[in-house]
Amino acid sequence: MTTIALAILVLLAWYLLAEPDGSSGADPGDGPVVDAGGDGRDYERDLFGHGWLDPDGNGCDARNDVLARDLASITLDGDGCTVLTGILDDPYTGSQIAFARGVDTSAAVQIDHVVPLSYAWRHGADEWDEGLRERFANDPENLLAVDGPANNAKSDSGPGEWLPGDAYVCAYADRFEAVLVEYGLTIAPEDERALSSLAPGCR
Repeated sequence: MTTIALAILVLLAWYLLAEPDGSSGADPGDGPVVDAGGDGRDYERDLFGHGWLDPDGNGCDARNDVLARDLASITLDGDGCTVLTGILDDPYTGSQIAFARGVDTSAAVQIDHVVPLSYAWRHGADEWDEGLRERFANDPENLLAVDGPANNAKSDSGPGEWLPGDAYVCAYADRFEAVLVEYGLTIAPEDERALSSLAPGCR
C-alpha cells in the first residue's frame, strides 16, 4: 500500500469516527436539557427589566402589542398604541372576556409569560446579561393575553403543576418547550414528564 493510500484511509477513518451519531449534542431537533434547576431564592422581577419595553421598535410597548394581537374588536387610544377595549377568546379557560382598560378592570385580562420569568431564572436565565433577560421578558413568542384569574392560578408553575384547558393544552406544551429551546433553558424533570405524557395525544 502506498503512503498516499494509507493517508487517505487514515483520514477517512478519522472522519467516520468524528461524525456525530445523533444520540447527543445540541441538534435543533433536541428538546431542552432536563435539570432540576436552582431554588430561585435570589430571583427578583426587576432583574428582567422595569416595565414593558418596545422590542420591535413600532412605538408601542410589548403589552399593548400582545393585547392588539390577541384581542378582537379592539379600540385604541389616540396614541395609536394603547388598547382601550377588546374581546378575548381566552386560550386557557375557553371563556370570552370583555376587556376594558381601567384601574378596576384591566386585571380581567393579563399578559402571561408562557415560561414564567422566575422559572427561566431557575433554569438558566440567572447567567444571562440584563439585555437578554429584558428581551426574554418582552418576547411576543413567550407572551399571551389570558384570563386574569387563570394567570394568577398558574403563577410561576411549570406544566408539571399547571396546564390550561384541553382545547389549548397541546399548543401550550409546544410553545413552552419551544421557548425553552430557543433560549437554551433547562426543564425540570416533572415538567419534562408532563410534556412527554401529553405528546401521544398531541400528534
